[in-house]
Amino acid sequence: MAWRTARLLLLAGAAALASGSQGDREPVYRDCLLQCEERNCSGGALKHFRSHQPIYMSLAGWTCRDDCKYECMWVTVGLYLQEGHKVPQFHGKWPFSRFLCFQEPASAVASFLNGLASLVMLCRYRASVPASSPMYPTCVAFAWKLDYFCASTVILHSVYLCCVRTVGLQRPAVASAFRALLLLMLTAHVSYLSLVHFDYGYNLAANVAMGLVNAAWWLAWCLRNRRRLPHVRKCMVVVLLLQALSLLELLDFPPLFWVLDAHAIWHISTIPVHVLFFSFLEDDSLYLLKESEAKFKLA
Repeated sequence: MAWRTARLLLLAGAAALASGSQGDREPVYRDCLLQCEERNCSGGALKHFRSHQPIYMSLAGWTCRDDCKYECMWVTVGLYLQEGHKVPQFHGKWPFSRFLCFQEPASAVASFLNGLASLVMLCRYRASVPASSPMYPTCVAFAWKLDYFCASTVILHSVYLCCVRTVGLQRPAVASAFRALLLLMLTAHVSYLSLVHFDYGYNLAANVAMGLVNAAWWLAWCLRNRRRLPHVRKCMVVVLLLQALSLLELLDFPPLFWVLDAHAIWHISTIPVHVLFFSFLEDDSLYLLKESEAKFKLA
């Protein structure tokens, strides 16, 4: 075991100079991965692996190399724990216990519950708000994107929703131009991450920056209208809660029981926040409908 401990200490000293995560830079992990691929991922061994792989794993895109990475990750984690070292990350992520084809089962379940809550609230919104309400199309589009696409899309659409509510109802041309700008930003963001380099740090920084713009804009509008429109207090609570809960995304700790990490906890905690925000959208849309009907009668 002494040579393995020496390897770990050498790794710790060179961590700042090397690329990748600490776990996948570990020589034990690399040796294990190389031997596993040579043993299982070519020729007859690969055919045997594919014939015995569960159908749900193959449909999810799990390859022989992915399986080797998973097994060697736990070999390395066991070594770290045995030697009394902190659990390392692998390829930018903490180690998780796989359930069926889900590498992060708690996050997957939480994401599903978020989507389910959004669907329920969308049905409620469509049942209670007439399509003639000025904000109806924008709110419905936001509901479909909520937790269905990537976080960047949700944040940018929330910014657009705020733009329509605060400016676009009076100046549609401004809202249209702003929408084009946001689409351009989203295209550039996704293209960089998918075609150039998937940088977790950049992705997080970009989402945090847009999240701050989104929160500041909504909060400023809410504060300005809190006395005239009592229902905006719901929006204020949503903004403040999301900013507080977003700190969970910045926490960095190994998953509890190898399942529950900060990201999963954040997903779970935002479910009631989504429900409250939909309640605000419903109240606000009905208010705008009454206001437009009153102006039509006066005209």
